[in-house]
Amino acid sequence: MLSNNKALFVTAMMLALAGGGAGAAQPQRADLAGAGAMASDVPAPLDAPYAVGGVTYTPADPVSYDEVGYAGESADGSQGGATANGEMFTPAAITAAHKTLPLPSYVEVTALDSGRTILVRVNDRGPMRGDRLIALSPGAASQLGVSGQAMVPVRVRRVSPPEQERAALRGQGRAAERLETPAALLRVLRTKLPAIRGAAAAAVRTPATAKPKPVAAVARPVAESRPGADFDQAPPPPRVAARPAKPLPKAPQPPAPVPATPRTGGYIVQVGAFSSQARAEALAKSIGARWEAGNGLWRVRLGPYSSQQAAQAAAKGFKNARIIANDAR
Repeated sequence: MLSNNKALFVTAMMLALAGGGAGAAQPQRADLAGAGAMASDVPAPLDAPYAVGGVTYTPADPVSYDEVGYAGESADGSQGGATANGEMFTPAAITAAHKTLPLPSYVEVTALDSGRTILVRVNDRGPMRGDRLIALSPGAASQLGVSGQAMVPVRVRRVSPPEQERAALRGQGRAAERLETPAALLRVLRTKLPAIRGAAAAAVRTPATAKPKPVAAVARPVAESRPGADFDQAPPPPRVAARPAKPLPKAPQPPAPVPATPRTGGYIVQVGAFSSQARAEALAKSIGARWEAGNGLWRVRLGPYSSQQAAQAAAKGFKNARIIANDAR
């Protein structure tokens, strides 16, 4: 009889321990883990399609996402102080909101005015405006150097960073900034920006590299005005004997493009090769590159760059770009 009671006691203890172990193995939600804590990057199922303002958005998990558009700044989460994946919204964290990318995911955001690029963690939904591609937290906007700007032209590219950088962003820290995007690539990316109108267009900062268009000076006549002419009413200045005008020197004509002289050392980026010289010249002019002729082809190239890493940064955005050692051409 005693042995039966002992067996029942041992069985009951084993069931109790098994129940406690199952409870301990349950994952802990970020909003229960403590103020400001962020959830891990465990893959989560995509959200169901949702509608805001009569527009339906369908979350997706693209292998390659690379878009150009405009970014705004978000001062609060989409759920009244929280984000769409249940985390607490922290203004100083390097986070962002996107309409359809998985939550969480990681993107590199490039300011097309400066070429500055940072790593950002997407953990919220938004911005629900057709003229915005992404909404940056105040911390992300500050690191990108665009704080306080209503609309900023940006490039958003999905990436898979190493765990060390993921952990830094989950811990509300910062990842190291990426290499600045070359000016030639920035010019190409700006041409892909969607058109905006009205007040939204006025909110976009003019790129620092943009030069003001020259305004043609309007010469006013010094002779007496004809009746009804739209001249100043003040009497004309006294006439002075004019000196013979010296002939203006002719403006130098730009030399015809010729193949660049090969240079040694470093790396170059070959954007494309064409059988048409006109096409090669047109592309080279549009991106600030040079063209080189050889073996019946005209090649468009950027560089040279001092390191392979710099050449890889310049090659971003060009689908068929090749990186070549400059002394191996």
